[in-house]
Parts: sequence; C-alpha cells; structure tokens
Amino acid sequence: MDFKEIDNKTVAELKKELAAAREKLRDLRFKDSNHQLKNVRVIRKERLLIARINTSLAKKKEIKQA
Repeated sequence: MDFKEIDNKTVAELKKELAAAREKLRDLRFKDSNHQLKNVRVIRKERLLIARINTSLAKKKEIKQA
C-alpha cells in the first residue's frame, strides 16, 4: 500500500489498519524466531507500512489542531 492510499483513509480506518499491521508484524517476528519465515524482507515492509500509517495519523492530527 503506498502513501497516497493511506493518506486518503479516515483516522478510524488508519487506526484499524495500524492494529492489523502491528499484529501481522508480531506474527512475522514469532515466525522468524522459530525459523519458519523464508523471506525476512516482509518484516521490513511491514515496519515501513506501520511508519507510513503513523506519519499519516500525525499529519491528520496536526491539521485538526491548526
């Protein structure tokens, strides 16, 4: 998911996406520690998605306060 798609979502949708992404990252880390994960790059992609969502939430919060 690119930043334009994330930026078009509402705050409630972003919070739901953030919770799902964090849960997925947690599962990926467990799989990696048990050597069940073949492609460890998906962890990096999930972290990047979480960062993008957090950035969008902060941006929306800043706009709301202004």
